[in-house]
Amino acid sequence: MKEVLERLGNAIIEGDTEQAEQAAVDAVAAGIPPLVAIEDGANKGMQVVGDRFARFEAFLPELMLAGEAMNAAIRVLLKALPADQAATAQRGKVVIATVSGDVHDIGKNIVAALLTANGFEVFDLGINVDLKQIMRKAKEERADIIALSTLLTTSLPFQEDVVKYLVDAGLRDHFYVIVGGGPVGRDWAGQIGADGYGRTAVHAVELCKRLTEAGRPPLAQPIVLDYKG
Repeated sequence: MKEVLERLGNAIIEGDTEQAEQAAVDAVAAGIPPLVAIEDGANKGMQVVGDRFARFEAFLPELMLAGEAMNAAIRVLLKALPADQAATAQRGKVVIATVSGDVHDIGKNIVAALLTANGFEVFDLGINVDLKQIMRKAKEERADIIALSTLLTTSLPFQEDVVKYLVDAGLRDHFYVIVGGGPVGRDWAGQIGADGYGRTAVHAVELCKRLTEAGRPPLAQPIVLDYKG
């Protein structure tokens, strides 16, 4: 059991998707409870990568490869769980995108990787993503959170468009909406009716953790996490 869990964790540390998936299959075959494999194998490996990233000993490519390996293992392990346990094995589902008119993705990629490292199932739609694509994916995956990024002031209105669409379509109570990026701030988050704003990638992860424990959207006031607290 220990050997299989170590192999699972090491595959994630090395960013080896194929080996991580195989280790997860072997864990199930060995009779290791899937939740144990997630907690003592997959999560421990991802935590090592996250800690290295925080100490500047690993960088975005390593973080993203580890996240992909983590997702491959988690998919196998979740299939082995009863439906009621599978629903609670992950913190929640996040659809993340850089909105229309913006092709910047470094910050978004870091947030997506850190969310994966912290147990979220992340669906990264990429850059320059329009409203229809975002909503289609959020509905399809029954996401808990829609995360919207932009580094351009000219693209800020597209964040607001998502919130307006949810209100107009009667879906505002289906999804939390969080916003981030260079020109985004606490005032903007409140103005457009978002549920939260995080200044950094670490803030974004903490924000998502709080929202998944907050009950049903929307919030009366957004949760704001920045250098001021």
